[in-house]
Amino acid sequence: MTLLARLLRAKPVIWILLLLPGLWPAWPLFVAQDPSALTDPLKFILLQLGLTASVLLAVVLTFTPLRVLWPKSAVVQALNRHRRLVGVSAFGYGLIHFIVHLLYEGGWEFLPITLKSDVEKPFLLTGLISLTILLVLTITSLNAAVRWLGGKAWKNLHRLTYIAAALIAYHQSAARKIFPMQVLWIFVPLVLLEIARIWKQRAKSRGA
Repeated sequence: MTLLARLLRAKPVIWILLLLPGLWPAWPLFVAQDPSALTDPLKFILLQLGLTASVLLAVVLTFTPLRVLWPKSAVVQALNRHRRLVGVSAFGYGLIHFIVHLLYEGGWEFLPITLKSDVEKPFLLTGLISLTILLVLTITSLNAAVRWLGGKAWKNLHRLTYIAAALIAYHQSAARKIFPMQVLWIFVPLVLLEIARIWKQRAKSRGA
């Protein structure tokens, strides 16, 4: 087993990797004092949290195709040990992103007005729907939920992750009024891996 695989098997290492993106905004805001971040600090934090949630969701969705394509890889096996933790972290960042959005729009006292405005704007509505999907998947990620739902129903339910990813891709791009390259960088590798996974599985089934 390689050193990288050993490191990725360790849960403390994964926790550090998951927490660092959430702490990173402190650097441009308080240390480097980047003028672009200081112009609107809350908006900067809002965007960084949304970006982190998007990246983590895309990352956890790559675990399955990576396992299919490289089933004997120690690194891939190590990553798949933390599927639940990474998925729940994506929801956690998404939830904090939503809370910061509410604060940015005026705080809790304006919650009804903010939610009413959100559902009237497609890119905000898709964000709310994707967060709701991730909430359901987080709750049902527990072992007790797997036993209660049954393996097949649980697996079908968790395929909603792909719908959440598509909604988040639209949310990320529409929020910036132009199609940002970062959406391509986040989701195109996932799409390519999924295409390769499907091709390999179909080729294997034809050869069987």
